[in-house]
Amino acid sequence: MKRRKLNMRKDYEFRYLLGQILKDLPEGVQGSMKGTIYAKASNIGIKEARDFILKKKEEGVIDELTAKKLIDLLYKYSVYR
Repeated sequence: MKRRKLNMRKDYEFRYLLGQILKDLPEGVQGSMKGTIYAKASNIGIKEARDFILKKKEEGVIDELTAKKLIDLLYKYSVYR
């Protein structure tokens, strides 16, 4: 069964844009968010990465706008594989 995951051909572009969106967060939070979003999106699936982002929004780690930008980025750089 194919799942929606990160398009590995655009890996570097995705990571750069991810960093740009998260650049205003404290460094420790930024690193863990980047790593977790990237790992979930590339290995498990886009849905799991989206759920993680929504959880962080509910916890108050990121705001509504940042969450929306991250989710839009995930879907823009995803493919079925």
